[in-house]
Amino acid sequence: MTPAARLVAAASILDSIAQGRAAADVVIKAWGTANRYAGSKDRRAIAERVYLVLRSRGRLVRAMGGREDGRALVIGSLAFLDRLSLEEIETLHSGDGYGPRPLSKQERARIEAGEGDDADGAVAGLPTFVIEDFKATFGDDWATQAQGLMARAPVDLRVNTARTTPQAAKAELMAAGLTPEPMPWSAVGLRLPSEPAPNVQALDAFNGGRVEIQDEGSQLVTWLAGAGLSLTPDSVVIDYCAGGGGKTLALAMLALPVASSGPTAPPRAAGWSPVGDADPATAPKPPVSGVRLIACDVVQKRLDNIQPRLARAGVAADLRLIGQNGGGVEEFNGKADMVFVDAPCTGSGAWRRHPEDAWRLKADEVERLHALQRRILTQAAQLVKPRGRLAYVTCSVLRAENEATAEAFEAANPGFRPVAVADLVATHTLTDAARATLAKAANGHTLRLSPASTGTDGFFIALYERT
Repeated sequence: MTPAARLVAAASILDSIAQGRAAADVVIKAWGTANRYAGSKDRRAIAERVYLVLRSRGRLVRAMGGREDGRALVIGSLAFLDRLSLEEIETLHSGDGYGPRPLSKQERARIEAGEGDDADGAVAGLPTFVIEDFKATFGDDWATQAQGLMARAPVDLRVNTARTTPQAAKAELMAAGLTPEPMPWSAVGLRLPSEPAPNVQALDAFNGGRVEIQDEGSQLVTWLAGAGLSLTPDSVVIDYCAGGGGKTLALAMLALPVASSGPTAPPRAAGWSPVGDADPATAPKPPVSGVRLIACDVVQKRLDNIQPRLARAGVAADLRLIGQNGGGVEEFNGKADMVFVDAPCTGSGAWRRHPEDAWRLKADEVERLHALQRRILTQAAQLVKPRGRLAYVTCSVLRAENEATAEAFEAANPGFRPVAVADLVATHTLTDAARATLAKAANGHTLRLSPASTGTDGFFIALYERT
């Protein structure tokens, strides 16, 4: 494909993304399947153009006079991101072959007019109501936070200490030609660069359950949620909104030590019962009994998808389908040592991985989710036993889903006292650097993570103990 033909393809994909609800990577893959004449270099260049536009969509819409179609956004990216001259852009828009049609007078005028000097429009580009939320939350640092949320993300892995050690996992990944580095905050995390994009799911380490894809921020909130708890074989841990099961798998690690060396984890006195190993002779030896992990969700398909991940990781969980009003786990009311509520949210903390979602979000959806989060948190709180812990988590950077929801819960539930984050950072799953950094970044019993502040996806956690 010629460079000009690639621009036509990128514009077409952008229009498809705007017209549907599918993730950008799904739409790009579907285009490649339907257009097999495009080689690997073509597909890569087209995908890079699409994501370049998505990460700066607000800025480009403004620069192109409010136009939101793929053609206008691609032209804007050439002018204002690539900084090509008008003559260079016109050469790419000659109308020859499979290239885009020539520029219109209006398009030339927009390029010649430039972007202006509006500060809000010059940042990476977010919906107006999100920018206002950022200004209220981050003050003078709001633009840096916005830009971080639209930057390219690395590939984060969590080492499964039921199967291997961080050191052995790193060596295995290096032998596969990758360049993993230890994470700065999670003691069991490894990070891969986003370029070149690694195919983690094709790795033996992944298929053997030794590593899982999980953002470092997601790991951190899980470690803090369980930090300081004295879990025994009779303990009950409930993942109340299990979703895809990523945090369920991480919660299973709370009962395990961090392995220090060797290809497999050291023997465990207590933990989760391993399942699903093809060769029993090489499987980790199961403990006599294990902490009971219960993963809940309102969608059966999500629970079905968790089971293969549990088997691959060598851990077990009781999967429970619950009703919209929380029914299905009543026998654990007042009995859970820890209830982890990873509540449904906008997912705005992961916009650097899914920048298209920023422009699908509407303000009324945030309000709907805030009400849902309050209801779910109240339901989940009934499960916590006296002196048990409740952890409220979102993958969001919006105040309405974070502090506002936590404050509403606190006002309505005086039987739960806040637990300071700084009192929990001694857990062995955090690095020494993390202990100081997270304790300083915390606001009492709450903690915000963000790409600009901690190099992670955006997460929020609030911690409570039932009195």
